[in-house]
Amino acid sequence: MSPNMTFDQRYAAISARDVRFDGQFVTAVRSTGIYCRPSCPARTPKEANVAFYPTSAAAHEAGYRACKRCLPEAAPGSPDWNLRGDVAGRAMRLIADGVVEREGVSGLAARLGYSSRHLTRVLAAELGAGPLALARAHRAHTARLLLVGTDLPAADVAFSAGFASVRQFNDTVREVFGLTPTELRARRRGAAVDPIGPNSGGSSGRSGQQLASRVPTGIDLALPYREPFDPAGLFAWMGVRALAGVEEGDALSFSRTLRLPHGPAWFRLSHERGRLRLQAKLESLADLSTLVARARRLFDLDADPLAIDEALSRHPELARHVAENPGIRLPGTADPHELLIRAMVGQQISVAAARTHLTRLAEALGERVALAGEERLLFPTMAAIAERGPEILRGPAARVRAITGAAAALASGELSLTTGDAAAEQRAALMAMPGIGAWTADYVRMRVIGDPDVVLTGDVALRTGAARAGIPAEPRELAAWAARTAPWRSYLSMHLWRLAAGPAVADPAPSPKEAQ
Repeated sequence: MSPNMTFDQRYAAISARDVRFDGQFVTAVRSTGIYCRPSCPARTPKEANVAFYPTSAAAHEAGYRACKRCLPEAAPGSPDWNLRGDVAGRAMRLIADGVVEREGVSGLAARLGYSSRHLTRVLAAELGAGPLALARAHRAHTARLLLVGTDLPAADVAFSAGFASVRQFNDTVREVFGLTPTELRARRRGAAVDPIGPNSGGSSGRSGQQLASRVPTGIDLALPYREPFDPAGLFAWMGVRALAGVEEGDALSFSRTLRLPHGPAWFRLSHERGRLRLQAKLESLADLSTLVARARRLFDLDADPLAIDEALSRHPELARHVAENPGIRLPGTADPHELLIRAMVGQQISVAAARTHLTRLAEALGERVALAGEERLLFPTMAAIAERGPEILRGPAARVRAITGAAAALASGELSLTTGDAAAEQRAALMAMPGIGAWTADYVRMRVIGDPDVVLTGDVALRTGAARAGIPAEPRELAAWAARTAPWRSYLSMHLWRLAAGPAVADPAPSPKEAQ
């Protein structure tokens, strides 16, 4: 829930059934005991009966259940978790990535530099729910997504969503949605319903881990997002950077392999008939929730494009370009460690040259794995790059040493790089590494954390785009002008890069000074 919105503003949003605020807060109705998304088509409740909560978990904790009509869990996530660099925003990014399921609350707290008790206190005060309740709400959301979007057996849905048992899954779904899993699945038009009972999946004697390790034929889901949406721009961005064997991109889709906590996976994102489709093949269903979270971050699906476009359009230099390119997104990353290596290899050379170097690195050091009967290539591990990178990488010896040194630091844990990092601390840690300067550290921050307020004033392509827009192109003057677009300078950067990529502009290579 945006901290700057008053009660009256939120009530006006639900009175107008404004879809822009779906996922940003939920409306709890005291007289019915349910909570809804802002755009719920039901009659607007009286002001005296309304309470607003920042998360569905907070509404659960207060004793409300989800509306069966609007299903608030089906809304896109809140853009606040990228806008907010505080502990609450960082925690929400890590919870979405499945850290609580894998490492527990103590592991989440350790990553954030707090004790479990203090973290629980902070999140309860900020978001109305502690880390366990927030993780539970995330599991419920994943379960709903799988129940209505796939034909997976109920037991597989339970363990894919991160539940410890089928009974816990049944109880949570019933408590959150006021429906049994069978009833929730039956709401899907024409669905074939598999029986789900309190002992479903238990009679076979298989453990949760065994169930979660079964390899499905494939997962096919629709991912929600806010309009307007710019899939063509995202596919173009990914396509020109795609590494043969690891990734594949064209005008209509993007696919790639990646390592997940329980094994390798492959996924494909495509935009068809107004829906963003996620197809995936995983070695372990236990990684499905993490994969969905990373795909959403990769395509910036929780952004608030109307707010961003409105803010940028106030500036005459940008208004026309924003109108011609509505809903532009900030590409994230599926693997923070990989992104750092890619950014360092790309210093001082063009995108095409960087792709050539990185493809050679992947082909030489990447691991080949079989997924659903097909052989696929994974980007090399940090340990492999640290050990054998000097044999494969080309360029100045100092740069090769810097890249392999960063890979070694990531492999050993000396350097930590996650979506839950504090921005200033991450930047300082990166710039303390040999061969990493401001351009690389800020580019990584932009794409790993999803920081919406970064402008790379030393980037030649970005400055070229600024000149084409009629914006001062020299670094100091550009930084001063860009300050007026805060907190959306990363999206300003995306617009300027797109302007630079016009047919009249060659793909520039930043000078060493500018790249650093």
